[in-house]
Amino acid sequence: MASQFTSYTKNELIKKLKKQKILAIVQTILLLLMVLFAIFSTFEKGISFQTFLPLFFAPMLFVMLFEMKKIKEELQSRK
Repeated sequence: MASQFTSYTKNELIKKLKKQKILAIVQTILLLLMVLFAIFSTFEKGISFQTFLPLFFAPMLFVMLFEMKKIKEELQSRK
């Protein structure tokens, strides 16, 4: 089965990988801040919507990391 990245050129893949890395770092930082806010909010007000908010955004980070892995594999296959 062909990868979804086979239509990209090598330079496009490199640019996409750099962009994905930056976005993953930003999303990780935001997710950690959300977790900290959820912890403090839970101590202050008890269990609320903010307690579970990071759980909704965590899968997006894992999908992004999985996509980065696929891009790296595609770049390795082209060497």
